[in-house]
Amino acid sequence: MPRLGIVGTLVWDTIHGPDGGEPVMDWGGIAYSLAAWEASAPPGWTMVPIIKVGADLRESADEFLSTLEGVACLDFVVTVPEPNNRVGLFYHDHSRRCERLTGGVPGWTAEEILRGGLSGDALYVNFISGWELDPAAAAALRSEFHGPTWCDVHSLIFGVAEDGVREPRPLEGRADWLGSFDLVQVNEDELEVLSVAGPLRSDRLADLLSDGAEAVFVTLGPAGAEWVARAETRWAPTPADGTTRAVVAGSAAVETIAPEGATDPTGCGDVWGLTCFGALLGGAGIPEAVRRANRFAAETATGRGTIGLASKLATVMSGMSGADLRR
Repeated sequence: MPRLGIVGTLVWDTIHGPDGGEPVMDWGGIAYSLAAWEASAPPGWTMVPIIKVGADLRESADEFLSTLEGVACLDFVVTVPEPNNRVGLFYHDHSRRCERLTGGVPGWTAEEILRGGLSGDALYVNFISGWELDPAAAAALRSEFHGPTWCDVHSLIFGVAEDGVREPRPLEGRADWLGSFDLVQVNEDELEVLSVAGPLRSDRLADLLSDGAEAVFVTLGPAGAEWVARAETRWAPTPADGTTRAVVAGSAAVETIAPEGATDPTGCGDVWGLTCFGALLGGAGIPEAVRRANRFAAETATGRGTIGLASKLATVMSGMSGADLRR
């Protein structure tokens, strides 16, 4: 039975919405990706969380993980003495926010990540803290792991100020980082930090693709997503005009407007990436996978936190037909 290794960090979130009211406190970070996989895993696939958890919140983390039915094993959920990561999310509006981080869960060394990563058939890495892997660990995965790999850049481009506020920073060794993965996910802000190739989004995506990935995706919030892929990748569609190209690009809007009340984008990118990767692992092409990811991300925006998210996404999954995704 194939297994997906999921690397990230469980974060205890306190979400302050732009509309005021009481903040929502719940598990976040990689919890959103785990919920998405629970709802959309390809038939026969299971997951192996590869996560370090602070001793202060291990009991609560175990309670959350016990709600997931698709977990193959918890051998690589490791307790560390440092306090678990906690993030305060302060939204200025429905898309822009300030993050304040406390806690000190460390990343994985090259030796550690190989023990966990090589236990699976595919690997999803989401840089929730930004230091889940260091360059040596990423290089070790590229050298030793031969299944498909996904990287959500996320907080890899963020540092932490003395007061805990996350601040964007240039990414040193960009080509080494992005070239360590087959599939790379960014959002608009991350794309702007990573590439100065030109004013056109397509130029910037192509610039990131030049680092060695097979495909690069940029999420665009309510507008959907765009992507660019090498024509030889197993997931790229054949150009509609039948021509031969070195690179194939495309986009997909969110086909259905999210239900009224879609006000919180927290976790949408985490859900988007895992859903897209899962669809590709299940045999979908990029356009179909992107459309499914759009649907899941839009649904995620209708609530706050991860309580009940997996079951809500499973309902969305059961209501989608192949025709819906291919159109």
